[in-house]
Amino acid sequence: GYRGRDCRANFYFLPSGEAVYFIACVVVLYHISNQTQRHYRKHTDCVRCLAIHPDKVRVASGQTAGVDKDGKPLQPFVHIWDSKTLVTLQQIGLGTFERGVGSVAFSNASTNEAVLAVDFNPVDTNNIITCGKSHVYFWTMSAGTLTKKQGIFGKYKKPKFILCFVFSLTGDVLTGDSEGNILTWGKSAADIKTLGKGAKETFQIMKQTRAHEGSVFTMCVLQGGAILSGGGKDRKIIRWSADLAPERECEISEKFGAVRTIADVDGEELLVGTTRNAILRGTFSDGFVAIVQGHVDEMWGLATHPSQNIFLTCGNDRQVCLWNAEDHKLDWSTILEESGLCADFCPNGAVVSVGLSTGRWVVLDLQTKEMVSDLTDGNEQLSVMRYSPDGCFLAVGSHDNFIYIYSVTDGGQRYTRFGKCTGHSSFITHLDWSKDGKYIMSNSGDYEILYWDVAGGCKLLRNRFESKDREWASYTCVLGFHVMGVWLEGSDGTDINALCRSHSESMVAVADDFCKVHLFQYPCPKPKAPSYKYEGHGSHVTNVRFTYNDSHLLSMGGKDTCILQWRVKRAGTGNDKDLLPSSSSVCPNSVYTDNGIQRHIP
Repeated sequence: GYRGRDCRANFYFLPSGEAVYFIACVVVLYHISNQTQRHYRKHTDCVRCLAIHPDKVRVASGQTAGVDKDGKPLQPFVHIWDSKTLVTLQQIGLGTFERGVGSVAFSNASTNEAVLAVDFNPVDTNNIITCGKSHVYFWTMSAGTLTKKQGIFGKYKKPKFILCFVFSLTGDVLTGDSEGNILTWGKSAADIKTLGKGAKETFQIMKQTRAHEGSVFTMCVLQGGAILSGGGKDRKIIRWSADLAPERECEISEKFGAVRTIADVDGEELLVGTTRNAILRGTFSDGFVAIVQGHVDEMWGLATHPSQNIFLTCGNDRQVCLWNAEDHKLDWSTILEESGLCADFCPNGAVVSVGLSTGRWVVLDLQTKEMVSDLTDGNEQLSVMRYSPDGCFLAVGSHDNFIYIYSVTDGGQRYTRFGKCTGHSSFITHLDWSKDGKYIMSNSGDYEILYWDVAGGCKLLRNRFESKDREWASYTCVLGFHVMGVWLEGSDGTDINALCRSHSESMVAVADDFCKVHLFQYPCPKPKAPSYKYEGHGSHVTNVRFTYNDSHLLSMGGKDTCILQWRVKRAGTGNDKDLLPSSSSVCPNSVYTDNGIQRHIP
């Protein structure tokens, strides 16, 4: 993934062959022909903007103003870093920006209107231009002070927003606006006749060119002087001659959204960032294909396959995506009629069940991608789907406080209601089966842990301590005897969203509400258990899962729509483990990153 939904100036192409973009707190350098990723990971909150120095090596990235886990404000700042070595050269602006850096530039010095773009004139770096809500300003830097002149709209209608601009090779400034026009700006000599001796030169509109239906979101200048523009509503990319005669156009597919940014690869080939968080690669002649794509809304459902390096994600955008963890690619995706909130693979690996926001749940065949079963339990959202280890049962946990049990036949193709576990006084949040497939442990919204004898008729077991030493096939319950140590003192029950024990049963990964992934040793029954914390997400982490052989951990962000893939590394000797964010690759809104972090669990 890539953050195109709500950010501009977010995507560039370097001479190294790498596309630079950001998602959550990570800046990704994705080599488009080798399909490898590197990551700049020094930001402490969501990255919102990016700029590349004319030397095409140095990068400036700005982050938003967030809060730490105690609610204290984190100050926004800009990092200047070297894209070859990933070394940070400078941190600037700490304490000068208020709400975050939305455009890497002088937005605070300029105006209290929203500034959407800023750049230096490539021919004369003493000239700076900013544009945004109903304005374009021309700044001149001399002797260390900035003076500004407002662009004059004159007889032309003033647009609501000026969204982007470029410097044409002829020296003009071209702006793209919310009316769908490209305006050509030029200097006109001082009007001494009417205004007298002290009159100054002004910047005025020389020409208005109708370009797009809806907004002009982006423009870029090609080497020979031709200009590309990208449209919002019409999803078109248009190539213009230097004097703005239209030469070619193409429309990108509706499923990718509007054009957010365009980067020139070689004059022929282009990279296009879209508002539905995809990056496309292609040409006017051959059209465009997605090389990065992902979710565009909060994600909650995550399931890993029992015997292959693939996993499934689902969320509020109604997409169900099947990803390949080895080559960091989307294998396939499908759109459901409602939001998918939870999922689980059948132990035979042939089907996957997905629980939706309405009480409905569907079973998809991985080979044919067809829906093989479509059932509904209650009318509230489902929060957990979990097959028993032998695949004979499926438990469906709902917000209506019940757990519905189905017997499963025909290799996961047929489902028959077996019973219902009744006794929770709040919505079901997590559940796990015992290794013998006879019992269930469940958690609910009021922080209750209950145990059920499913085989004996879905009976609630009154004596909790009988269940203390039972062996569990999976461990995803955030409350349980074996994982009490993952909770910090004084934490609120909502601080941990999910956890997952590794298949080796040696570690537990935890997804918290403060953008962090933690790794603990398993079991960790005692308070204050030591752990390692891993950063990268830009919002609450909604879920974590180990791949079938524990080689990687997947974590999913809520609002940042980002999936991070972490390589689990054995540290030195013994069973010490560390997480390495492994090569950030292209997955949903992904840094589908394999991130590397060398740590030892004490």
